[in-house]
Amino acid sequence: MLSPEDAWSAIATEAETLGIEQVARADAVGRVLAEDLTATVDVPAHDVSAMDGFALDGDVEAGGTLPVDGIVAAGDPPGAELRTGAALRIMTGAPAPAGADRVIPIEQTEFEAGDAGTGTVRIVETVPAGSHIRCQAEVTAAGGPLLAEGELLTPGGAGVLATHGIHEAPVYRRPTVATLSTGDEVVPAEAEPGPGQLRDSHRDFLRAALSQLGIEARSLGIARDDPAELRARVERGLDSDVLLISGGVSMGEFDFVEQVLGDTGLGCRILFDAVAIQPGKPLVAARHDRGWVFGLPGNPASAMVTYWLLVRPLLRQMTGIADSFWQGALRGRLKGGLPFAKGRDRFLPCRLEFSSGEVLVDPRPPLGSHDLVAYGAGAGLVRVPKFSAPAAAGESCEVLPL
Repeated sequence: MLSPEDAWSAIATEAETLGIEQVARADAVGRVLAEDLTATVDVPAHDVSAMDGFALDGDVEAGGTLPVDGIVAAGDPPGAELRTGAALRIMTGAPAPAGADRVIPIEQTEFEAGDAGTGTVRIVETVPAGSHIRCQAEVTAAGGPLLAEGELLTPGGAGVLATHGIHEAPVYRRPTVATLSTGDEVVPAEAEPGPGQLRDSHRDFLRAALSQLGIEARSLGIARDDPAELRARVERGLDSDVLLISGGVSMGEFDFVEQVLGDTGLGCRILFDAVAIQPGKPLVAARHDRGWVFGLPGNPASAMVTYWLLVRPLLRQMTGIADSFWQGALRGRLKGGLPFAKGRDRFLPCRLEFSSGEVLVDPRPPLGSHDLVAYGAGAGLVRVPKFSAPAAAGESCEVLPL
């Protein structure tokens, strides 16, 4: 039985990104860039004003006055010329006239308007040379770096691409994922369970969790506790990059997942079949030539914990996002006590509060690995290291926000 760190190491050793695809820039938001992108234009395209005000060709003492020869608006073509000893009114984003070395904000002047944008301006407060002029290409220069491979494209990044006329972005492909529930006692969530039956919660949990990563899951339904039926459904799922099977991975008489995956005809290679965590000990991880198979525990809380701790980081890595087991965990302070842990690390649901720079962790100890409600309502997982004594309110802890 592996520690969670060793289980992740076994996964990470074989994790790799998928292929590259071109995606429309708006649809690429939240995806990882697979190549460096180069600027196509200078930004700004020429020297422009950063303020509404007056363009001058040199220093003017406070109290001095200048004639105003006209106005330069945003959208005007470059080429306006500034007469020595005069000023031009200028709007934010307008091209700076030839000869201008500064812009005085309108708030620091008194303007007496004449005809057609002309008039006289009195300088109330001066500014040094270079003030409020944005120089050509100071943000990006055509041919220079724009966005780097490995960056997550944000909504702002989509705007950057639009500015440069880049309509598609090269991003890492998201994995295709199939889900398969198992068990004679399991019925679809839409069905009315009979005596001894229960609704399938795994499919909807996994579908929602995968949706958070932008992945649309393909459901293979529910396999009965029959090795032949299970194998047939598993074979259908092996054309996906990742197959997530829930249930059938423990030591029971009708737990056939590891047996089926061990069949040499399927081409699967089992990496491990148990992890020293509670809940979530029975977890099967396997590789085949087209991707991954995970056999998640049948208990709903166990399935959630193993997905969050070990499957989700792999899926993120496959899309180019740096992630690993327990990455993103924070130090927090307990609002309530924690029970002791024996020979396995425990991961308990909790609620989180962020107050004055501190993370407050409110543990919600579950009834057991079947307590779907406690884990389903948790905003994080608080870690109780193995062989640790009970912890009291006020003590520090490690917590992973979900």
